[in-house]
Amino acid sequence: MAVAKKTVIKNAALVKATETSLANLEAATANGAKALAAATKKSKQSSAEGKRLSKKRVALIKRNKTAAAKVKKDPSAENKKNLKALANELATIRKEAAKNKSVRAADYEELSGLRISCRRLAAYTKALAAADKVLNKPKKKVRRRKKVAAK
Repeated sequence: MAVAKKTVIKNAALVKATETSLANLEAATANGAKALAAATKKSKQSSAEGKRLSKKRVALIKRNKTAAAKVKKDPSAENKKNLKALANELATIRKEAAKNKSVRAADYEELSGLRISCRRLAAYTKALAAADKVLNKPKKKVRRRKKVAAK
């Protein structure tokens, strides 16, 4: 049985692989930062939209309450029409708020994952920078020992 020889990697290939890995890490860090910024912006927008919808919903509930009281007092066709329009608008706002809530939940998951990944990348980059600093220190010069004078 012939045993295949394992090839030993050459220095040039090892250096190239190391440089490529470092470049990939830097690119991933940059891409992660961009993605985190975009996700944060999107999350803030959907959060603001949720606040806007919530305020609108509260205002519509108040208007609906007053319109219902008006209809109870004077059940004219116009008052009933206004009450029905308010009910429809309130239902629409509730549907939009429900959609916004699911979007915000998905955004939160994505954002938290991106934050964790960016922290990991930053930690790796920092550790590699510290290792490079240690490895690239200049060599200490060795002092020659003084010859002991023979007596």
